[in-house]
Amino acid sequence: MNFPNDTQHHSIIGANGSGKTQAAMWFLSRRNFLMKPWIIYDWKYEDLIAEIPDIQEISVFDKIPERPGLYVVHPEPDQTDEVDLQFRQIWEQENTGVYIDEGYMVGSNSRAFRSLLSQGRSKHIPMIILSQRPAWMDRFVFTESQFFSVFRLQHKDDLKKVQEFIPYDISERLPEFWSYYYDVKSNEIARMEPVPDRKLIIQTFNSRLARLKKIIA
Repeated sequence: MNFPNDTQHHSIIGANGSGKTQAAMWFLSRRNFLMKPWIIYDWKYEDLIAEIPDIQEISVFDKIPERPGLYVVHPEPDQTDEVDLQFRQIWEQENTGVYIDEGYMVGSNSRAFRSLLSQGRSKHIPMIILSQRPAWMDRFVFTESQFFSVFRLQHKDDLKKVQEFIPYDISERLPEFWSYYYDVKSNEIARMEPVPDRKLIIQTFNSRLARLKKIIA
């Protein structure tokens, strides 16, 4: 099974409680934040994100960090302009990862967001984008994704939306916390077992970030 590389986008989709956040954090724990900064946009103050050791919090008003590591931003719902400005800074800086918890919070009219989606690969801006309501999402999220993880979906419109981009039948309900994993380039789909538990995910972050601290020191 292939995993996203340092430039590719990954859409992770599923209803609340389906396991998408834990899966997304597991995928993030494997990414290259020892080599470039990764910015996490977390509107919901997810517990699992808060548990990451040595994660650094920044504001929507701060300049995008240049040093490798994990950084979290907690935007307010009315701070779309500030988030757009940071997206523009990421586009200009390049070589920066972006993780967005609940992509529909960005909205469908953000030109800076679309620039990251459509030009991210050439600018080495990998993205992980979560959504529990893909029917509300900007279409560019899915047209520019090279990988999809699809967990349980509650609404028929959401399933229909995702099915537009995955040429396989994903309507069968999988066991709890399982997902469909689709690799666009190879046109291969797999049924993926649940990812490791929260404790192991946090241990992975802890181990890798400890190595980063030694490198920076």
